[in-house]
Amino acid sequence: MVIQTEGLTFNFGSQTVVDQLSLQVPEGSIYGFLGPNGAGKTTTIKLLLNLLQTQQGSIQLFGLDFKAHRQEILSQIGSLIEQPAIYTHLTGRENLTNRAILLQVDKKRVDEMLDLVQLTTAADKKAGKYSLGMKQRLGIALALLSDPKLLILDEPTNGLDPNGIIEIRQLLKKLTAEHGKTVFISSHLLGEIERMATHVGIINNGKLLFQGSIKDLETISQPMVYIETDNTVDAANLLTKHSYTVIDVNTDYLTLIYQSKEKTGQINALLNEAGYSVYSIHKMQKDLEKLFLDITQKPAK
Repeated sequence: MVIQTEGLTFNFGSQTVVDQLSLQVPEGSIYGFLGPNGAGKTTTIKLLLNLLQTQQGSIQLFGLDFKAHRQEILSQIGSLIEQPAIYTHLTGRENLTNRAILLQVDKKRVDEMLDLVQLTTAADKKAGKYSLGMKQRLGIALALLSDPKLLILDEPTNGLDPNGIIEIRQLLKKLTAEHGKTVFISSHLLGEIERMATHVGIINNGKLLFQGSIKDLETISQPMVYIETDNTVDAANLLTKHSYTVIDVNTDYLTLIYQSKEKTGQINALLNEAGYSVYSIHKMQKDLEKLFLDITQKPAK
């Protein structure tokens, strides 16, 4: 485990913000740390980076105790917390060169990082003129400059347009698949984490409600196929006869358990061939609130 905490607890006065948190983040994973705003995500990240002092519990990073090996551990971590620390009056290249000098890193890393985050063509443009997505990618490049083993990112897609979100997602996947990094990323967006993460931890009110692989999460957050058609009851009966599991039927729509894109296409074709008008058919994810309810109300084994 690259990150392992046991009973991690942190209080602001009388308020418990992180409550007996035990994280397990495997090497080479993209670990999505998921929870609503105010759940304790940023406080946890600040504890992992020693920006806040541990009050109770333990933290191990790279198999080493944080308190005993603080300097060695922090030298292997890159991070981006909230907004990237960018000098807007400098170019992207100048920002990276300045950081390289501070970290005593070979300046050839600057061009390597610009290429990695796809900012080579904008390298000599003032960072203040960058789009939000470009600024986030520059922030990640700054975090990666010292070639850390672990990258910790706090809500890196906040405020980004769809293109910016896709760019960040593709970059993080590339970092783990091609560069062997471990990425710990916090977010309040369930759908976004499901698209990029290999492992997930879900936190609410400081407590860890779920931890496991993305496949484990899918068994809880089972997506549905939402269908609007001209005769939902008869359509549901037809689908049931063809061994599809119909979950809900009313006058406006019906829902089935999602299996795959191919199966969804077959459902659409089946309904069309039977003469039903399909007004819309799409995959529907549970929102975070519904997922929390499913987890907390799940009977104990």
